[in-house]
Amino acid sequence: MASIAFRNHSSNHLLFSFRFISAFYHSFSSSNAPPSLPLVSLHRSMATFTRTKPHLNVGTIGHVDHGKTTLTAAITKVLADEGKAKAIAFEEIDKAPEEKKRGITIATAHVEYETAKRHYAHVDCPGHADYVKNMITGAAQMDGGILVVSAPDGPMPQTKEHILLARQVGVPSLVCFLNKVDAVDDPELLELVEMELRELLNFYKFPGDEIPIVRGSALSALQGTNEELGKKAILKLMDAVDEYITDPVRQLDKPFLMPVEDVFSIQGRGTVVTGRVEQGTIKVGEEVEVLGLTQGGPLKTTVTGVEMFKKILDHGQAGDNVGLLLRGLKRDDVQRGMVVTKPGALKTYKKFEAEIYVLSKDEGGRHTAFFSNYMPQFYLRTADVTGKVQLPENVKMVMPGDNVTATFELMSAVPLETGKVESHMWYRMEITNYPHLSANQMPWQNGNFLLWQNVKAIKIRNRTYRLLLNFE
Repeated sequence: MASIAFRNHSSNHLLFSFRFISAFYHSFSSSNAPPSLPLVSLHRSMATFTRTKPHLNVGTIGHVDHGKTTLTAAITKVLADEGKAKAIAFEEIDKAPEEKKRGITIATAHVEYETAKRHYAHVDCPGHADYVKNMITGAAQMDGGILVVSAPDGPMPQTKEHILLARQVGVPSLVCFLNKVDAVDDPELLELVEMELRELLNFYKFPGDEIPIVRGSALSALQGTNEELGKKAILKLMDAVDEYITDPVRQLDKPFLMPVEDVFSIQGRGTVVTGRVEQGTIKVGEEVEVLGLTQGGPLKTTVTGVEMFKKILDHGQAGDNVGLLLRGLKRDDVQRGMVVTKPGALKTYKKFEAEIYVLSKDEGGRHTAFFSNYMPQFYLRTADVTGKVQLPENVKMVMPGDNVTATFELMSAVPLETGKVESHMWYRMEITNYPHLSANQMPWQNGNFLLWQNVKAIKIRNRTYRLLLNFE
């Protein structure tokens, strides 16, 4: 768990920070299931997924054009040669027309592979500044990250931003890949880049002196040239991932909870929702509720299929990227941003009170004050809802570095619990109370959703600022 932040678009500063684990708003959408999704077809003849190894979620982060997608493709190719993956070409990862046109990653993409130690779901995150919210969507799902840095360029603006966001969304560990080493002739330059990278990691509270930094060339690995910097470097990187990133503790004993990342239809089968299971377990035949975005309250349904990466699961559990086939629901009944949960596990509220600490400019936060009636956009896991900040009568404005207890009123009701959050850095938020407002008293709106049970995530945005709040 960690903190997350609030961005000022004009000054490129982060504003607030609170603790959380979750997935965030994913703006890149399609009516069809993109190839990045873990579930595509739900055919009865599909193979069964057997849990013989721990499952972890990892991913690539870093500045645009530093080689994240190339590295992702290279990992699948090298491990495919070892019989532990299916090789995925670069073009299959960045497959959307806009991605092909611009030559950059826009949406997060999912691939799978195995090492001798683990089974991995790998999220390839966009590096471009315009798509940082999609990077957060991917990073918030990670149990560990691979930071990709171009050796000729060194750490760049999005390198720094991604390290900070990784810290704030709760990525517990990072392993670094110094890419394009074959384009640097001066060994001293490589040492300087590595030194700068370690200092940067230390600055953002990662153990920079301990984090493994592997030098190599993802393109060489992909093309099968320069084995030392190519294939061997990739294998060394995966050894570092296996050893340095620890197995997470999954919340298997809590009620099932999964935010919906995408929805699509399987002809003749029904509606499929995909996402990362936040907590609990799910099996075929179990009843669930789909909450949010409807005026009539929860949609009750039964799970008739559970799959991950085109393989049938006997059960899905916390940490899995799954697709759920839901009985009796139409494609238009469910939208990104809704949540699938155990019946009765969540209640919805509209108004809550919280104690917040506002990050200062030196902490990567705000450099200006904010006032009552500020109405940012809250991004709650995979959806968003407009809300209003109401300060106490004796507080006229809140400055960077201040602690304040404020009331937050959302336009739509969301699941919410009283609880305290303390981050491992400087921040804390405590939900102290909320009115007895139920879902049927609130106008549900398209694109709105969720504060979560136990560990919650919010992101706030308007024309000037983007804020992420998280609490439990």
